Amino acid sequence: MNETIRHLGLPLSEAEARALPLGALVTVTGLVFTGRSRFYIRAVEQGLLPPLDFQQINAFFHVGPVMRKQDGDWHIVSIEPTSSIRFERYSPEVIRRLGLRVLIGKTTMGVETAKALQEVGGVHLSKVGLCGNKLATQVRKVCGHYFLEELGVTETTWVFEVERFGPFFVDMDAQGNNYFTILNAEVEKRRSLVDAKLGIPANFSLTSVSAES
Repeated sequence: MNETIRHLGLPLSEAEARALPLGALVTVTGLVFTGRSRFYIRAVEQGLLPPLDFQQINAFFHVGPVMRKQDGDWHIVSIEPTSSIRFERYSPEVIRRLGLRVLIGKTTMGVETAKALQEVGGVHLSKVGLCGNKLATQVRKVCGHYFLEELGVTETTWVFEVERFGPFFVDMDAQGNNYFTILNAEVEKRRSLVDAKLGIPANFSLTSVSAES
């Protein structure tokens, strides 16, 4: 992983996204919108989207923020990213339809999302040892929200203005590569060597546990 942090401005261009190498550490500054399962389901199955200009707000943050309303204004308590792989079923269609350049979340996503990001020129960014309370301090403004009465605070689409938000690392680049897929392949390649060094026999297997045991 590259330890030099790149500071990116939003909205991110296709050229900027395609130039980001796998494993790069980045922060983003500008506008992001949030969403989770309900955003994806409504977008794909019902054609319901918040009235945003997705060319100008093209960074999607996978999060269900903890918010507090005080003196008529909304304030962030915590914004811990949620696991992006949960949205693999719907994500490719949403990426293509909205032309998203940046997805931000926890963990990684699957093969179909990688294909969609490669087509449109987008990346997935994953958290690196960050807590939601720390990320909350990097939000400069709560700019708006959509579908609050219908969906509740957690599933609402929020729009945040962020400054040097992160750092995150590029775990899926715009060329279709996945950092974790490559890492897992390297682990498997070296596994037999590690097993031999530790004295683990080649035919070793873990105990199978079933529900009836």
